[in-house]
Amino acid sequence: MRIISGIHKGRKIIAPKKLPVRPTTDMAKESLFNILGNHFYFDDISVLDLFSGSGNISYEFASRGTTDIISVDQDFGCIKFINQTAQTFKMPIQTIKSDVFKFLEKTNIQSTIIFADPPYIFSIEEFSRIPELVFKNNLLQEEGVLIVEHSKHMNLSELDYFSYSKSYGGSTFSFFEAQL
Repeated sequence: MRIISGIHKGRKIIAPKKLPVRPTTDMAKESLFNILGNHFYFDDISVLDLFSGSGNISYEFASRGTTDIISVDQDFGCIKFINQTAQTFKMPIQTIKSDVFKFLEKTNIQSTIIFADPPYIFSIEEFSRIPELVFKNNLLQEEGVLIVEHSKHMNLSELDYFSYSKSYGGSTFSFFEAQL
């Protein structure tokens, strides 16, 4: 994987093969950050990266100037790799080793952007728990957005708080926002 933009643009990060990850493709990641760049100043936001895996999304936010980033994953190897990479590149990423659903049930941290990249094999019921917990526990700041990455074969448009989705290759980003 490589960092698309920002102060670390072009840097390649090679995750150990043993990590249970499926990094977001460069094409999808670039498209996502083009959308986000039209709505947010990256140095003014806070980010919660759920199911963070290799840390791919967190690194992209850090490279673009975001200084308040929390990455959550239940795999110790993933957390260790993110910590090592963040330290190497002097990125302000805080990690939390936890089951994401348990974390969402207990946390009171509010973020501008919550990005979730759960396993594509999740059922619709498992996917639906993410926005359910985020909005029930008021984890988004005002004007914030929850983005859930999933397979293009999974349709999340019927879930509460769904706003719109964008597909890139085999991946889809579904955006969820509080209805005002």
